[in-house]
Amino acid sequence: MHFIFEVHLKPGYRAEQYADAWVRASEIIQRSPGAMGTRLHRKIGHPDVLLAIATWESKAVRDEMEAAQPGEVRDIIASQADFVDIQLVGEFEAPEWEVVPPA
Repeated sequence: MHFIFEVHLKPGYRAEQYADAWVRASEIIQRSPGAMGTRLHRKIGHPDVLLAIATWESKAVRDEMEAAQPGEVRDIIASQADFVDIQLVGEFEAPEWEVVPPA
């Protein structure tokens, strides 16, 4: 499953500043059972908008991590609250349909 959210940077705050905190929190979160990686993307033409995608084994394991989120992660997230607006895009199942180029 994919947990996807948009990050809107407030004026004067750079993507690199947010990414530093995002990487620190993600490195801790990725130690959780069922964590399968995270990615942070810049929106083309909009340097103040990022897209974060976290992949999990299932919604249930992600919900378990969220319920028992380490204090260090909560602190990192709280440290960013004044500088960003987060908009949840949604929670998506693994793809049912996929077309990939031949190897």
